[in-house]
Amino acid sequence: MLTGSKILLTGGTGSFGSQFVPMTLAHYKPSRIIIYSRDEMKQWEMAKLYGHLPEVRFFIGDVRDRERLYRAMDGIDYVVHAAATKIVPTAEYNPFECIKTNVNGAMNIIDACIDKGVKRCVALSTDKASSPINLYGASKLASDKLFVAGNSYSGADKCRFSVVRYGNVMGSRGSVIPLFQSLKAKGRLPITDPRMTRFMITLEQGVELVWHAMEDMVGGEIYVRKIPSMNILDIARAVAPEAAHDIVGTRPGEKMHEQMIGPEDSDHTFEYDDHFKIIPAIHNWSRDPVRIKNGRKVAEGFHYASDNNPDWMSVEALQKWIAKNAEKIGTY
Repeated sequence: MLTGSKILLTGGTGSFGSQFVPMTLAHYKPSRIIIYSRDEMKQWEMAKLYGHLPEVRFFIGDVRDRERLYRAMDGIDYVVHAAATKIVPTAEYNPFECIKTNVNGAMNIIDACIDKGVKRCVALSTDKASSPINLYGASKLASDKLFVAGNSYSGADKCRFSVVRYGNVMGSRGSVIPLFQSLKAKGRLPITDPRMTRFMITLEQGVELVWHAMEDMVGGEIYVRKIPSMNILDIARAVAPEAAHDIVGTRPGEKMHEQMIGPEDSDHTFEYDDHFKIIPAIHNWSRDPVRIKNGRKVAEGFHYASDNNPDWMSVEALQKWIAKNAEKIGTY
């Protein structure tokens, strides 16, 4: 589907974009990938890697800027929306800015996609959008609802919208693994709560989930990949086995356990070999065999969280991943 196409990636200089661009270029050979973001320095750095390729273009812009989005989407076939205000404390202390980007920006993306004739749009979500307790999660839940409803808004035979949802990206900027690595030499690591658990997903898996959504979507689906969990103490032991631990408490708006599917979604969630799909109840879409395909209905009250996950990553497995990806950690 993406082969020979023109793709716009919002927030394209972030962690996801750093992996999506090379993987998509190698796998699909699109005719153009436009990196849309507001950070000129990150674009400058990324251009050093891809600026020599005629199919990679850079476009300074903000998803809050409706007119700029319209200009950027001229002739675009597919959109991947990765731009967001994502750091939980940042959103808590700057709520107006969070809403402007995550909610108003989503509306701008939807309008621009419809009006400029984009074929399909996949929006990146977060575990924090499931039963949210912080503003970031609440804003992304609102964004998810907007993209689901965008399919009704666009009408038949126009742009289709879907969402992918995943948790902690291993080794990404600002995440716990590079944080622990930066403090390893001091011999002490800050632990929020020893009971805390997190989902573990690689950027490669995140990109593959977006590819799958783009191919599989009919419109309105939320895709959740099956991934392993880890306890925060095990993550600390994998990074710095000899370090002591200081219990510092949870940050404002931080969950003890990540959740990607809540029990309220169980009535319209379907299971597949390597992922789940939440199909919205509006318009009876959750009963649509074209959307369900070969999915198996989950049990009533089912919820998918990092503490009840049947799949767990071992300390040794994470140590092997860290050793293999040492040069990338904290840079993407």
